[in-house]
Amino acid sequence: MTVHLEVAEGVGTIRLDRPPMNALDIGTQDRLKELAEEAANRADVRAVVLYGGEKVFAAGADIKEMQAMDHAAMVVRSRALQDSFTAVARIPKPVVAAVTGYALGGGCELALCADYRIAGENAKLGQPEILLGLIPGAGGTQRLSRLIGPSRAKDLIFTGRMVKADEALTLGLVDRVVPAGEVYTQAHEWAAKLAQGPAIALRAAKESIDTGLETDIETGLAVERNWFAGLFATEDRERGMRSFVEEGPGKAKFV
Repeated sequence: MTVHLEVAEGVGTIRLDRPPMNALDIGTQDRLKELAEEAANRADVRAVVLYGGEKVFAAGADIKEMQAMDHAAMVVRSRALQDSFTAVARIPKPVVAAVTGYALGGGCELALCADYRIAGENAKLGQPEILLGLIPGAGGTQRLSRLIGPSRAKDLIFTGRMVKADEALTLGLVDRVVPAGEVYTQAHEWAAKLAQGPAIALRAAKESIDTGLETDIETGLAVERNWFAGLFATEDRERGMRSFVEEGPGKAKFV
């Protein structure tokens, strides 16, 4: 298998494992979708890390495989390609990408599906599809522009240039830069901390933010309002408020 799901301490690590560069061929895309849906549904997975290993996150699509496809074949495949990445973006739990080495093309688009991105000092990110006479096809034109703004996204997509970790941090493409050897550890710590939080409230927060970014503010406010009121029916809300009143903030133990 080219993608694995390993679970420990409430954290599910979705690990790409297709040496040497974790090229995202069709089999890897389909397996990614399968494991993203499994992580979404498993009760013992409360947060997720996306990881490609110590040397590379993912260098992009399998170009040789794509070169053999004609227009008709890609018309059929492009929806499945997007669906595999959307399955990651729709995991209703906190997701962090642990980015080492190259995250290019589909690799960058996969990192964009996470809620938070921790990059190693050796990371290089970009959307080089234009250099092949293409555009990003796994969500890059949409998620990148929402994350860093349209003009910055256009610069990266129009030129196909790679950015190093420090520039990626300045652009907002990644959220934290750490020594390469600490990327997975810090990502797992981020996820493990959130895995101890109120799962339904975290799901509500993620869905409210993501829905609001995809629609008008009135619809977003309605989603927020419904989730906010609905959380008053949960045991975690009772525990959190009781703990706050009796012990002060930040001491609640959630179920």
